[in-house]
Amino acid sequence: MNILLEVCANSAQSAIAAQNGGAHRVELCDNLHEGGTTPSYGQISATLKYLTIPVHVLLRPRPGDFLYTDLEFEVIKSDLEMCGKLGCAAIVTGVLNADGTIDKTRCAELVQLAKQNGLKTTFHRAFDLCADMFQALDEIIELGFDCILTSGGKTTAIEGASKIAQLIQRAAGRISIMPGGGISEYNAADIVHFTGATEIHSSARVRRKSNMQFHNDHIIVGGSFSDEYDRDESDEERVKSIILKANEQQTD
Repeated sequence: MNILLEVCANSAQSAIAAQNGGAHRVELCDNLHEGGTTPSYGQISATLKYLTIPVHVLLRPRPGDFLYTDLEFEVIKSDLEMCGKLGCAAIVTGVLNADGTIDKTRCAELVQLAKQNGLKTTFHRAFDLCADMFQALDEIIELGFDCILTSGGKTTAIEGASKIAQLIQRAAGRISIMPGGGISEYNAADIVHFTGATEIHSSARVRRKSNMQFHNDHIIVGGSFSDEYDRDESDEERVKSIILKANEQQTD
């Protein structure tokens, strides 16, 4: 069985690189440095125009926790309907209660709305912030989600590999458990080996230098100390390398 790679793409350009590198699908998002937020209409529309592989869209209206106000939940539902109208394949989302349990009422509403719009559903890494991941797993399955993206409750998937393996065993094929978080060509084979996962998630990104000739070195526009002129993008060659490494042991 081939190991599939979902690339977390932060732009239409990244999504194109993912497709060219052989990715099975992309999760389109914005603001990766803040854990990802919902991409714009323009990014989604342009990505769909140039991709033939499935496009999954992150629905997260802001950085921070996954305890949403009524207004924020309204935004999520509006973005979901937009994804359906544009022809996306799936949405990636998740809502929690203040006590770290799954907000089953709101999640059920999102799954139902997704089905009405012809969209599959992935529960994102809000799952890693649940108080009881095994209880959450069973509830997410009951709600009808198709996939869970998880780092096993740790910062990276390699740190959470043992828990991910346990989750895959407990899921027993009822839902896809997809490791994500710090996966690269250097650990993809180990992730697959230790967890038994059949699909993995990575941004496969590199730092691109700007072509700007003039630089104003006396200003920080983005509110951080990173280079204002550089940017992160998914890289076609890294995508190819991750897929190759993830599938190496399949031919051993």
